[in-house]
Amino acid sequence: MINLLIKAFIKDYQNINDKSVRESYGVLAGVLGIIANLLLFALKLAIGLFINSIAVISDAFNNLSDSGSSLISIIGAKLSNRPPDHEHPYGHGRAEYISALAISFIILFVGLQLMRSSFDKIITPEEVLFSPISIVILGLSVLVKLWMYSYNSYIGKTINSSINRTVAFDSLSDTVVTTGVILSALAAAVTSLPVDGLAGVVVSFFILYTGYSTARDTVALLLGSSPAPELVDTIKSTVAGGKYVVGTHGLKVHDYGPGRVIASIHAEVPEDASLLEVHSVIDNLEKRISSELGVDIVIHMDPIPVDSER
Repeated sequence: MINLLIKAFIKDYQNINDKSVRESYGVLAGVLGIIANLLLFALKLAIGLFINSIAVISDAFNNLSDSGSSLISIIGAKLSNRPPDHEHPYGHGRAEYISALAISFIILFVGLQLMRSSFDKIITPEEVLFSPISIVILGLSVLVKLWMYSYNSYIGKTINSSINRTVAFDSLSDTVVTTGVILSALAAAVTSLPVDGLAGVVVSFFILYTGYSTARDTVALLLGSSPAPELVDTIKSTVAGGKYVVGTHGLKVHDYGPGRVIASIHAEVPEDASLLEVHSVIDNLEKRISSELGVDIVIHMDPIPVDSER
Protein backbone atom coordinates (compact mmCIF):
# COMPACT_ATOMS: atom_id res chain seq x y z
CA MET A 1 0.00 0.00 0.00
CA ILE A 2 2.77 2.45 0.87
CA ASN A 3 4.29 2.00 -2.59
CA LEU A 4 0.97 2.98 -4.18
CA LEU A 5 0.79 6.11 -2.00
CA ILE A 6 4.38 7.01 -2.82
CA LYS A 7 3.75 6.69 -6.55
CA ALA A 8 0.53 8.70 -6.24
CA PHE A 9 1.81 11.62 -4.16
CA ILE A 10 5.57 11.88 -4.79
CA LYS A 11 6.70 13.13 -8.17
CA ASP A 12 9.89 11.49 -9.48
CA TYR A 13 9.80 9.22 -6.41
CA GLN A 14 12.72 7.10 -7.60
CA ASN A 15 15.16 10.01 -7.49
CA ILE A 16 15.76 9.78 -3.73
CA ASN A 17 19.04 11.71 -3.97
CA ASP A 18 17.06 14.82 -4.89
CA LYS A 19 16.45 16.89 -1.74
CA SER A 20 12.90 17.89 -2.71
CA VAL A 21 11.97 14.25 -3.33
CA ARG A 22 13.46 13.26 0.00
CA GLU A 23 11.44 16.00 1.69
CA SER A 24 8.26 14.71 0.01
CA TYR A 25 8.89 11.26 1.46
CA GLY A 26 9.18 12.75 4.95
CA VAL A 27 6.05 14.86 4.56
CA LEU A 28 4.01 11.90 3.26
CA ALA A 29 5.09 9.74 6.21
CA GLY A 30 4.25 12.55 8.64
CA VAL A 31 0.78 13.19 7.19
CA LEU A 32 -0.08 9.48 7.27
CA GLY A 33 1.13 9.35 10.88
CA ILE A 34 -1.01 12.30 11.95
CA ILE A 35 -4.16 10.86 10.36
CA ALA A 36 -3.65 7.34 11.74
CA ASN A 37 -2.66 8.45 15.25
CA LEU A 38 -5.50 10.95 15.65
CA LEU A 39 -7.95 8.25 14.60
CA LEU A 40 -6.44 5.78 17.07
CA PHE A 41 -6.45 8.42 19.82
CA ALA A 42 -10.15 9.15 19.36
CA LEU A 43 -11.11 5.47 19.28
CA LYS A 44 -8.97 4.46 22.29
CA LEU A 45 -10.01 7.46 24.37
CA ALA A 46 -13.67 6.65 23.76
CA ILE A 47 -13.07 2.99 24.67
CA GLY A 48 -11.01 3.88 27.73
CA LEU A 49 -13.66 6.24 29.09
CA PHE A 50 -16.41 3.73 28.33
CA ILE A 51 -14.79 0.80 30.14
CA ASN A 52 -13.06 3.04 32.72
CA SER A 53 -9.55 1.78 31.91
CA ILE A 54 -6.46 3.88 32.67
CA ALA A 55 -4.36 1.49 30.59
CA VAL A 56 -6.47 2.15 27.49
CA ILE A 57 -6.57 5.90 28.17
CA SER A 58 -2.78 5.88 28.61
CA ASP A 59 -2.41 4.11 25.29
CA ALA A 60 -4.74 6.70 23.71
CA PHE A 61 -2.62 9.63 24.86
CA ASN A 62 0.46 7.78 23.68
CA ASN A 63 -1.09 7.85 20.21
CA LEU A 64 -1.85 11.56 20.63
CA SER A 65 1.81 12.21 21.38
CA ASP A 66 2.67 10.16 18.29
CA SER A 67 0.58 12.52 16.14
CA GLY A 68 2.59 15.41 17.58
CA SER A 69 5.73 13.48 16.72
CA SER A 70 4.51 13.11 13.14
CA LEU A 71 3.94 16.88 12.94
CA ILE A 72 7.49 17.49 14.17
CA SER A 73 8.80 15.03 11.58
CA ILE A 74 7.16 17.10 8.83
CA ILE A 75 8.71 20.29 10.18
CA GLY A 76 12.08 18.54 10.49
CA ALA A 77 11.92 17.28 6.90
CA LYS A 78 11.26 20.82 5.63
CA LEU A 79 13.87 22.51 7.82
CA SER A 80 16.60 20.00 6.94
CA ASN A 81 15.99 20.67 3.24
CA ARG A 82 16.85 24.37 3.51
CA PRO A 83 19.93 25.29 1.46
CA PRO A 84 23.25 26.35 3.03
CA ASP A 85 23.56 29.98 4.12
CA HIS A 86 26.20 32.26 5.60
CA GLU A 87 25.64 30.97 9.15
CA HIS A 88 25.24 27.31 8.13
CA PRO A 89 27.66 26.66 5.25
CA TYR A 90 27.06 22.89 5.43
CA GLY A 91 23.29 23.16 5.23
CA HIS A 92 20.57 22.39 7.77
CA GLY A 93 20.59 18.59 7.61
CA ARG A 94 21.06 18.21 11.37
CA ALA A 95 17.65 19.82 11.88
CA GLU A 96 16.34 16.32 11.22
CA TYR A 97 18.33 15.00 14.18
CA ILE A 98 17.05 17.82 16.39
CA SER A 99 13.48 16.98 15.35
CA ALA A 100 14.04 13.33 16.27
CA LEU A 101 15.37 14.46 19.66
CA ALA A 102 12.28 16.63 20.21
CA ILE A 103 10.09 13.63 19.42
CA SER A 104 11.91 11.55 22.02
CA PHE A 105 11.36 14.27 24.66
CA ILE A 106 7.62 14.24 23.91
CA ILE A 107 7.59 10.46 24.32
CA LEU A 108 9.41 10.72 27.67
CA PHE A 109 7.00 13.40 28.95
CA VAL A 110 3.95 11.35 28.03
CA GLY A 111 5.46 8.26 29.66
CA LEU A 112 6.08 10.08 32.95
CA GLN A 113 2.56 11.56 33.03
CA LEU A 114 0.92 8.22 32.33
CA MET A 115 3.04 6.45 34.94
CA ARG A 116 1.79 8.88 37.58
CA SER A 117 -1.83 8.25 36.57
CA SER A 118 -1.24 4.48 36.61
CA PHE A 119 0.13 4.56 40.16
CA ASP A 120 -2.97 6.49 41.23
CA LYS A 121 -5.10 3.69 39.75
CA ILE A 122 -3.13 1.10 41.73
CA ILE A 123 -3.62 3.01 44.98
CA THR A 124 -7.31 3.71 44.32
CA PRO A 125 -8.46 1.02 41.86
CA GLU A 126 -11.75 1.35 40.00
CA GLU A 127 -13.83 -1.29 38.24
CA VAL A 128 -13.01 -1.90 34.59
CA LEU A 129 -15.94 -2.85 32.36
CA PHE A 130 -15.24 -5.69 29.93
CA SER A 131 -16.43 -5.03 26.36
CA PRO A 132 -15.84 -7.49 23.48
CA ILE A 133 -16.23 -4.77 20.84
CA SER A 134 -13.54 -2.71 22.61
CA ILE A 135 -11.14 -5.64 22.48
CA VAL A 136 -11.79 -6.04 18.75
CA ILE A 137 -11.14 -2.35 18.08
CA LEU A 138 -7.92 -2.44 20.10
CA GLY A 139 -6.87 -5.51 18.11
CA LEU A 140 -7.42 -3.59 14.87
CA SER A 141 -5.31 -0.73 16.24
CA VAL A 142 -2.43 -3.19 16.64
CA LEU A 143 -2.66 -3.94 12.91
CA VAL A 144 -2.65 -0.21 12.12
CA LYS A 145 0.50 0.29 14.21
CA LEU A 146 2.20 -2.66 12.51
CA TRP A 147 1.43 -1.01 9.16
CA MET A 148 2.87 2.28 10.46
CA TYR A 149 6.00 0.46 11.58
CA SER A 150 6.29 -1.13 8.14
CA TYR A 151 5.98 2.04 6.08
CA ASN A 152 8.15 4.16 8.38
CA SER A 153 10.86 1.49 8.30
CA TYR A 154 10.63 1.38 4.50
CA ILE A 155 10.83 5.15 4.11
CA GLY A 156 13.54 5.44 6.77
CA LYS A 157 15.67 2.93 4.90
CA THR A 158 14.87 4.38 1.47
CA ILE A 159 15.90 7.97 2.31
CA ASN A 160 18.17 7.20 5.29
CA SER A 161 16.00 9.17 7.73
CA SER A 162 16.62 9.06 11.48
CA ILE A 163 13.18 10.58 12.08
CA ASN A 164 11.36 7.78 10.27
CA ARG A 165 13.48 5.13 11.96
CA THR A 166 12.57 6.70 15.32
CA VAL A 167 8.85 6.74 14.48
CA ALA A 168 9.06 3.15 13.21
CA PHE A 169 10.62 1.98 16.47
CA ASP A 170 7.96 3.86 18.43
CA SER A 171 5.18 2.25 16.35
CA LEU A 172 6.62 -1.21 16.97
CA SER A 173 6.73 -0.61 20.73
CA ASP A 174 3.12 0.62 20.52
CA THR A 175 2.02 -2.77 19.20
CA VAL A 176 3.53 -4.40 22.30
CA VAL A 177 1.88 -1.78 24.52
CA THR A 178 -1.59 -2.20 23.01
CA THR A 179 -1.30 -5.98 23.16
CA GLY A 180 -0.55 -5.64 26.88
CA VAL A 181 -3.56 -3.37 27.28
CA ILE A 182 -5.79 -5.98 25.64
CA LEU A 183 -4.48 -8.69 27.95
CA SER A 184 -5.03 -6.46 31.00
CA ALA A 185 -8.61 -5.74 29.93
CA LEU A 186 -9.27 -9.47 29.63
CA ALA A 187 -7.63 -10.13 33.01
CA ALA A 188 -9.63 -7.35 34.70
CA ALA A 189 -12.82 -9.22 33.84
CA VAL A 190 -11.83 -12.22 35.97
CA THR A 191 -9.88 -10.74 38.90
CA SER A 192 -10.25 -8.02 41.52
CA LEU A 193 -6.55 -7.17 41.47
CA PRO A 194 -5.60 -3.68 40.14
CA VAL A 195 -4.54 -5.18 36.83
CA ASP A 196 -5.50 -2.03 34.94
CA GLY A 197 -3.17 0.18 36.98
CA LEU A 198 -0.36 -2.37 36.77
CA ALA A 199 -0.79 -2.59 33.00
CA GLY A 200 -0.68 1.20 32.85
CA VAL A 201 2.68 1.13 34.64
CA VAL A 202 4.00 -1.44 32.15
CA VAL A 203 2.74 0.70 29.26
CA SER A 204 4.48 3.71 30.77
CA PHE A 205 7.77 1.81 31.06
CA PHE A 206 7.59 0.85 27.39
CA ILE A 207 6.92 4.47 26.43
CA LEU A 208 9.80 5.72 28.59
CA TYR A 209 12.19 3.13 27.17
CA THR A 210 11.25 4.15 23.63
CA GLY A 211 11.87 7.81 24.46
CA TYR A 212 15.21 7.03 26.11
CA SER A 213 16.42 4.82 23.26
CA THR A 214 15.57 7.34 20.55
CA ALA A 215 17.08 10.22 22.54
CA ARG A 216 20.30 8.27 23.13
CA ASP A 217 20.75 7.41 19.45
CA THR A 218 19.93 10.94 18.30
CA VAL A 219 22.28 12.60 20.79
CA ALA A 220 25.05 10.31 19.52
CA LEU A 221 24.47 11.63 15.99
CA LEU A 222 24.46 15.26 17.15
CA LEU A 223 27.66 14.80 19.14
CA GLY A 224 29.35 13.17 16.17
CA SER A 225 29.26 9.40 16.35
CA SER A 226 31.74 7.17 14.55
CA PRO A 227 30.92 6.51 10.87
CA ALA A 228 29.61 3.09 9.91
CA PRO A 229 32.47 0.58 9.53
CA GLU A 230 31.09 -0.43 6.14
CA LEU A 231 31.36 3.17 4.90
CA VAL A 232 34.92 3.49 6.21
CA ASP A 233 36.01 0.24 4.57
CA THR A 234 34.38 1.17 1.25
CA ILE A 235 36.03 4.60 1.12
CA LYS A 236 39.45 3.19 1.99
CA SER A 237 39.22 0.34 -0.51
CA THR A 238 37.94 2.64 -3.27
CA VAL A 239 40.79 5.11 -2.81
CA ALA A 240 43.40 2.37 -2.38
CA GLY A 241 42.20 0.80 -5.65
CA GLY A 242 43.07 3.93 -7.64
CA LYS A 243 45.98 3.93 -10.04
CA TYR A 244 49.25 5.05 -8.46
CA VAL A 245 47.78 4.87 -4.93
CA VAL A 246 50.01 2.66 -2.74
CA GLY A 247 48.37 3.39 0.63
CA THR A 248 45.93 5.58 2.57
CA HIS A 249 45.72 7.17 6.02
CA GLY A 250 44.00 9.93 7.96
CA LEU A 251 40.37 9.28 6.95
CA LYS A 252 37.95 11.72 8.61
CA VAL A 253 34.15 11.62 8.17
CA HIS A 254 31.76 14.38 9.27
CA ASP A 255 27.98 13.87 9.28
CA TYR A 256 25.97 17.07 8.77
CA GLY A 257 22.71 15.23 8.21
CA PRO A 258 21.40 12.58 5.78
CA GLY A 259 22.89 13.17 2.35
CA ARG A 260 25.37 15.71 3.77
CA VAL A 261 28.41 13.62 4.66
CA ILE A 262 31.82 15.24 4.17
CA ALA A 263 35.10 13.34 4.34
CA SER A 264 38.82 13.71 3.75
CA ILE A 265 41.62 11.18 3.33
CA HIS A 266 45.33 11.10 2.45
CA ALA A 267 46.36 9.00 -0.56
CA GLU A 268 49.99 7.92 -0.69
CA VAL A 269 51.44 8.02 -4.21
CA PRO A 270 54.98 7.50 -5.62
CA GLU A 271 57.05 10.66 -5.53
CA ASP A 272 58.18 10.19 -9.12
CA ALA A 273 54.70 9.72 -10.58
CA SER A 274 53.33 12.30 -13.02
CA LEU A 275 51.59 15.04 -11.03
CA LEU A 276 49.03 15.61 -13.79
CA GLU A 277 48.19 11.90 -14.06
CA VAL A 278 47.89 11.44 -10.30
CA HIS A 279 45.71 14.54 -10.04
CA SER A 280 43.39 13.16 -12.73
CA VAL A 281 43.12 9.84 -10.86
CA ILE A 282 42.33 11.63 -7.59
CA ASP A 283 39.63 13.75 -9.26
CA ASN A 284 37.97 10.64 -10.69
CA LEU A 285 38.07 8.91 -7.29
CA GLU A 286 36.41 11.90 -5.64
CA LYS A 287 33.64 11.93 -8.25
CA ARG A 288 33.15 8.17 -7.97
CA ILE A 289 32.81 8.24 -4.17
CA SER A 290 30.42 11.18 -4.41
CA SER A 291 28.14 9.43 -6.94
CA GLU A 292 28.26 5.94 -5.42
CA LEU A 293 28.34 6.72 -1.69
CA GLY A 294 26.89 10.23 -1.53
CA VAL A 295 30.00 11.44 0.31
CA ASP A 296 31.60 14.78 -0.57
CA ILE A 297 35.26 13.84 -0.15
CA VAL A 298 38.58 15.62 -0.51
CA ILE A 299 41.57 13.36 -1.26
CA HIS A 300 44.98 14.80 -0.39
CA MET A 301 48.00 13.47 -2.30
CA ASP A 302 50.99 12.42 -0.18
CA PRO A 303 54.10 11.72 -2.34
CA ILE A 304 56.34 9.08 -0.78
CA PRO A 305 59.64 7.43 -1.83
CA VAL A 306 58.38 3.91 -2.53
CA ASP A 307 61.92 2.59 -3.10
CA SER A 308 63.16 3.74 0.31
CA GLU A 309 63.41 0.98 2.92
CA ARG A 310 62.67 3.45 5.71
